[in-house]
Amino acid sequence: MGNDLVIQALGLTKFYGELLAVDHINFEVKSGEIFGLLGPNGAGKTTTIRMLTGLSKPTEGRASVLGFDIGSEIMKIKKHIGVVPEISNLYDELSAFDNLMFMAQLYGVPRSQRRKRAEELLKIFGLYKRKDSPFRALSRGMKRALTIAAGMIHNPKILFLDEPTVGLDVVAARSLRNLIINLRQQGMTIFLTTHYLEEADLLCDRVAIMVKGRIIKTGSPASLKTEVEKESVIEFSFDRDISELLKNLSDRLAGVKIVAVEPNKVRIYGGIRANIYDNVFRFAKDKGIEIQSVNSIKPTLEDAFIKITGLSPTIMAIEKGGRHNVAR
Repeated sequence: MGNDLVIQALGLTKFYGELLAVDHINFEVKSGEIFGLLGPNGAGKTTTIRMLTGLSKPTEGRASVLGFDIGSEIMKIKKHIGVVPEISNLYDELSAFDNLMFMAQLYGVPRSQRRKRAEELLKIFGLYKRKDSPFRALSRGMKRALTIAAGMIHNPKILFLDEPTVGLDVVAARSLRNLIINLRQQGMTIFLTTHYLEEADLLCDRVAIMVKGRIIKTGSPASLKTEVEKESVIEFSFDRDISELLKNLSDRLAGVKIVAVEPNKVRIYGGIRANIYDNVFRFAKDKGIEIQSVNSIKPTLEDAFIKITGLSPTIMAIEKGGRHNVAR
């Protein structure tokens, strides 16, 4: 394994009975980068983290973390990684400080260093004033921050973050993202999963797009966006829902990709601009629909995701349990 590669996965696969959750995936993570596994819920992201951190055994394939094999050397790996699950593993009745002291003991931090390390992390995460508050009394953002602090108590080389900002309000999510960027600046390697496209765009040096257990594309957000820039992206807004008429519009525009981003809004990828304008205006006139706006779009990671996967971005907005997430 090259010196700068800290995670390598080759054909990593996980079956749960008949269900293929992770399907022969290959990827590498470099030292000091923020690597994001990006995909809708149910794509296999959490299962991948569970295999890499020893919580679940692969059915097939192999992987190494820091040069250690996840099958035979998992105890060596656990000494050097921090794992922050999506649902906190801290204790409601213990104070913020006592939770960190307990985790320090669990991770084998020498007794003489535990207090200093816990206080240091409480300050870094802006929680020092709340150090004596029980975990259950903290806000959602503070709970998330403390859970990340707990995963870092033993100075890990790699931090695994599963959906770090899920359920947080906009302000808490922003401060947590800043914190993740600061950790990377201090040289920590961060492996995170997310289904927020803009979060991946803001945070990640590289992303692997995962859909239905398979990795279908890996690259930096910039390189993925460049792929879409080679063709035009035009957004049309109409005065009413055109969901029922999409087939009719598609028939008029052969060889382009049409994606409904909202019931009354479509994005058209590729094709010759003049033809697209001509056909869409004619379609609107024939159907008695008014066009409210036309925009030429500079591609975002969302557009790259749509182009690469063919999926609508709304699939990414659905939380576990079927809710749409609005607070980004």
